[in-house]
Amino acid sequence: MASHTPSGNKTHDANMQAANNTWQAAVAGTPTQATVRAADIAWAQTGLASAKANGIQPGQFISMLRELGAGGV
Repeated sequence: MASHTPSGNKTHDANMQAANNTWQAAVAGTPTQATVRAADIAWAQTGLASAKANGIQPGQFISMLRELGAGGV
C-alpha cells in the first residue's frame, strides 16, 4: 500500500494525500496485480514530482520507482 509520512510542507503533504486518495480508488475492490503496480507507479511519480517542486528529499520515490521497474527519475 502506498503511504506517506507527513513532511511538514503543506503543499507536498496535500499532494501526497490526493495521491493516496487516487491510489485507494484505483485499488478498491479486487484489483489485479497490474492495476496495483500501475497505481503504485502513479503514486510514486506524483511523489517524485511534488518532492522536486517543493524542496523535499525525493529518495524514497526514486527508490520505489526503481523497485517497480519504472526508472526512478
